[in-house]
Amino acid sequence: MSGHGFHVHGPHDHEMEHAAQHDPEGHAGQLAVITAILATVGALFSYMGGATQAHAGLFKNDAAIKKTAASNQWNYFQAKSTKQSLAEMARDLAPEDKKAVYQSKIDRYEKEKNEIKAEADKLEAETKALDEQSEKQLHEHHTWAQATTALQIAIALAAITLLTKKRWLEYAVYGVSVVGVGLGVAAWFHLL
Repeated sequence: MSGHGFHVHGPHDHEMEHAAQHDPEGHAGQLAVITAILATVGALFSYMGGATQAHAGLFKNDAAIKKTAASNQWNYFQAKSTKQSLAEMARDLAPEDKKAVYQSKIDRYEKEKNEIKAEADKLEAETKALDEQSEKQLHEHHTWAQATTALQIAIALAAITLLTKKRWLEYAVYGVSVVGVGLGVAAWFHLL
């Protein structure tokens, strides 16, 4: 609608008005209200689906960062192992008066390796936990997406019902709506 008395109808406005005027039982008005409610609930479900998808991505990104840090620690561990092996060889080849110097290096490398390994193991555990959180969020996203899709189908069926005036389609609208809302409730309470 625009100013100066000029009104532009959408492609289905005339059919909706006609259906509402020629519906003695008031089903058109009821379906219009249901359609508006379904559109609102569908928008909320769509938002939740997008939010869980974003969270899944963030968890996956954090997991990749932790995995890289763990890999760095394992590389550092390997470098210390190589130094320790060289110190052990040097100790075995060194004269008796120098063996103690190399043994102290070997002991230091062993201690450092244990600390590095503990840090790498910790980072790998964090990576696994973040990957699991990402998978959980992605699964939840799929449930929200299914709920949204069901409500979109129900809205489309409601429009077809208004145009065709088929009573069985109205029941299909209610059935698909229940499925969509049920999936949304399941996603909200993490039931699936």
